[in-house]
Amino acid sequence: MQMHIPARKNPFRHKLAVLAAICSLAAPIAFAQAAPKAPRKNWPWMNTSLSPMQRANLVLKQMTLDEKIDLLHGNGMPHAAFWKMPLTYLANGGAGAVVGVPRLGIPPIVMDDDAYGVRGSGINGRYSTAMPSDLALASSWDPGIACQYGEILGSELRDQGYNMTLGGGVNLDRDPRDGRTFEFAGEDPLLAGTMVGHMMKCEQAQHIIGDIKHYAINDQETGRNFVDAIISKRAMQESDLLAFHIAISIAHPGAVMCSYNRVNGNFSCQNPYLLRDTLENAWRFKGFVLSDWGGTHSTVRAIKAGLDMEQPMDIYFGPKLKQAVLAGKVSMAEINNSARRVLYSEFADGLVDHPIQKMVPNVRKGFCVAQRVEQHSIVLLKNQDNILPLDPARIHTIAIIGGHANVGMISGGGSAQVDPPGGNVIAPPGHRATYWQAHIWFPTSPLKALRHVMPGTKITYNSGDVLASADALAKSSDLAIVFAHQWESEGMDLPNLSLPGKQNQLIESIAAANPHTIVVLETGTAVTMPWLNKVQGVVEAWYAGSSGHKALANVLIGRVNPSAKLAMTFPLSVNELPRKEIPPLPPATKNAGSDAIMGKIHAIPDYSVHYFEGAKVGYKWYESQHKPVLFPFGFGLSYTTYSYSHLTVAADNHHPTATFTVTNTGHRAGTEIAEVYASLPSASGENYRRLVGWSRVKLNPGQSKTVTVTVSPRMLSIYNTAKSGWQLLPGAYHIYVGPSSATTPLEGTVHLN
Repeated sequence: MQMHIPARKNPFRHKLAVLAAICSLAAPIAFAQAAPKAPRKNWPWMNTSLSPMQRANLVLKQMTLDEKIDLLHGNGMPHAAFWKMPLTYLANGGAGAVVGVPRLGIPPIVMDDDAYGVRGSGINGRYSTAMPSDLALASSWDPGIACQYGEILGSELRDQGYNMTLGGGVNLDRDPRDGRTFEFAGEDPLLAGTMVGHMMKCEQAQHIIGDIKHYAINDQETGRNFVDAIISKRAMQESDLLAFHIAISIAHPGAVMCSYNRVNGNFSCQNPYLLRDTLENAWRFKGFVLSDWGGTHSTVRAIKAGLDMEQPMDIYFGPKLKQAVLAGKVSMAEINNSARRVLYSEFADGLVDHPIQKMVPNVRKGFCVAQRVEQHSIVLLKNQDNILPLDPARIHTIAIIGGHANVGMISGGGSAQVDPPGGNVIAPPGHRATYWQAHIWFPTSPLKALRHVMPGTKITYNSGDVLASADALAKSSDLAIVFAHQWESEGMDLPNLSLPGKQNQLIESIAAANPHTIVVLETGTAVTMPWLNKVQGVVEAWYAGSSGHKALANVLIGRVNPSAKLAMTFPLSVNELPRKEIPPLPPATKNAGSDAIMGKIHAIPDYSVHYFEGAKVGYKWYESQHKPVLFPFGFGLSYTTYSYSHLTVAADNHHPTATFTVTNTGHRAGTEIAEVYASLPSASGENYRRLVGWSRVKLNPGQSKTVTVTVSPRMLSIYNTAKSGWQLLPGAYHIYVGPSSATTPLEGTVHLN
């Protein structure tokens, strides 16, 4: 969704510096006391011993047609002039609201964007923690950290007066140039579904209606309002839809948001195969389906296909829906089904039993968790001659160059944008407002963080704007660290995967001036690295969040041993992707694509993307095509080393197990992410391996642990389109174990009947 929002001065600005220095969750701060709950009427549906569905049915019997329809549409969006209605104020400055049924004790649903933090805090005079990007979270491969991530998002939504999130992006990264890659959880369905599922499960536990989006095959921003994603049913079931199903099975979210695009000719928000056949019938999803903002295209067709709620207005699901009911085009059973789903989610997720009570967020806890997540998410990509961790006893002078590293770190844009306290740190005073697709930098200075943890080392900053000056500083220093960034946002796709501007030239120049050069990347997706062989170290910090500078400093000096691994492949170049370019828009659609996301579509352009790679997303594509890559999926280094041995595989009632030993062969304690892949029998027609499981293994120096990973039959099955179901083929399944998708030293075979 798109709108232009300025940021106001944040009232917490002067407290944050003090709170940022503290990172202990042992004693939460009681910033404010909750107001006592108002007495509740003795309605039968307030009996908490009844199931959410029983309670929903009891309320539904008491509702009028108008009240039911009120549950099925939004009431506008604040700060968006083209989306205003009389009750828009109910949105609390967020993304939208549904009125509820006040006379029966059913509260409004108050929504806000919340991909990596609550959006719009600046204009609303509030504080929000920015967590590291969702792609960073996925690179931790840690469901427990994902849970902590979700808990912060959910609690801060509640504190600000919201009871529904619009986060939960689980779209696979089919094209790394997609402008929303940073909002998603990588290229593998098992990893993405697991991480988003646990994040949303714990977010929803804060009495928030959870949301999983954008359903489905929403893999580019160019022409997103009308692009037709052409893909076979088997391919989508084994890739994107599998990620959704895994996430939904873990989180049981109250809502699923359908996407803007078309899938095989039908808009996602009126696509019977996606909504009715798959989500409702095959997966038995009990919650409601809401459209992305402006993504509803019809009344009768949409509700019959399985759409329950139009957002953010009532263009199709307001008076037109009532008229369709009165004319007999939509039955009361269909209205009741959709209204029941909304009510079910309100009861199941605690909105009725736990009314909104605004609180001051626990800022300290947000900072602490954001730092912990980032420390789990930073990926060490290169460490030649063990240049890292930095040793203050040997390094007396450091040059910090580029990337505005003296003042801040960059964040991702669009509806995911979180407002930094005090506004955009690189803008001059008075001009620090947050606007749509502005490059927003948080006040998280890597320079200051490194000076704090290395007080005896002289650390000097140079902007890198003048190469001669930057080179001179690098030459005179023991070591140089170049900060490079790549900004992404909803509403646009990247033209390529190169670092923008003259950053590659800067890195090349600094590396020539000082062979002891490290590059720190702040990116939302993969980048190409023409300078890789000329630098000694590369650290992927992603969009690092509210405490990213402190987390990065801890990793660079070795207080934290990096354990994260890439949730997506870094290709050698865009020429290695399935499509060398994102198909350009037809000339007639110049102002109807990503440049005008909310533009009305009167005639649907003939614009499509054929996903001929099918289920071969990311590493599966490169393996199947025998293409080398820059860094493979699942890759990440540590300050210690690990070895793998003694693999045994067994079949236990179609639940294969892989048991193996991991040993820390280095001199530091660390955590290894041991990955398990499988290839299917030849009858599957596949010529690539699938991730089927993993284990995070904590090891002291010299320690060995025996690890067992149990593989779900679903991860070894193919989708049989003739039978509309999953099939486990008989035959030999090859199991591979190792530190990445490209390095699997252990191999075994299990036979399944």
